[in-house]
Amino acid sequence: MSVPLFVAFALITPKIALAQQAGLPDLSINIGGNELAGGGTVASSLKIVLLLTVLSFAPAMILCMTCFTRIAVVLGMTRTAIGTAALPPNTIITGLALFLTISIMSPVFEKSYDQGIRPYLDGQMAQEQALDKAMAPLKDFLVKHSREKDLALFLQITRSEMPKDPADVPFFVAVPGFVLSELNAAFQIGFLIALPFLVLDMVVSSVLTSMSMITLPPVVISLPLKLMLFVIVDGWHLIISSLVKTYHV
Repeated sequence: MSVPLFVAFALITPKIALAQQAGLPDLSINIGGNELAGGGTVASSLKIVLLLTVLSFAPAMILCMTCFTRIAVVLGMTRTAIGTAALPPNTIITGLALFLTISIMSPVFEKSYDQGIRPYLDGQMAQEQALDKAMAPLKDFLVKHSREKDLALFLQITRSEMPKDPADVPFFVAVPGFVLSELNAAFQIGFLIALPFLVLDMVVSSVLTSMSMITLPPVVISLPLKLMLFVIVDGWHLIISSLVKTYHV
């Protein structure tokens, strides 16, 4: 679960639970000390609808606000470079990318919980302040792993003022800038992974052509060689460990 989704769930659910446990007939949502619906109440069913709406954005949050994009793209390009079109399956690549994302993002999640969610649940912080505190570590992560030229591009697109400090970068600029930077980094890594396999394909094709074995597809010979090379260098371990290290430098 991404940080924004976790924050929204944590900030909405306690109020609903407390109201139900107390047996209160009024289950209104209080935002900034003011009740919604013109002094009336918002039914608990409407709150559930709002919560489900937030949950529907969870996949987009995971894709755009975590390291999932880079990992999934690199693993997919690795499979393509080897030449095994359907192995490993998409479910395996997606599941591995998801668990690696949770492992890499866990310090950000913990920091977000300690700074914003826990004080709010303990009654030490207002809702708006808790939300800002909880979102700050995520924005720091996004800005830290974004290229300056990508952030500047979206600042220009949104016609926003150039911030003097990285912490002042708007959230609607940090997210697309981070996604663009992640795609650029993923394709760079994918190119470096595909290059040795491309050389191997060219060598095999040249050898078969020189032997006048034109009717034999080069992939029949190169695929076992690429698999053997990948196993010898312990490719999956090397790629995953390198991906994780890119977020810890």
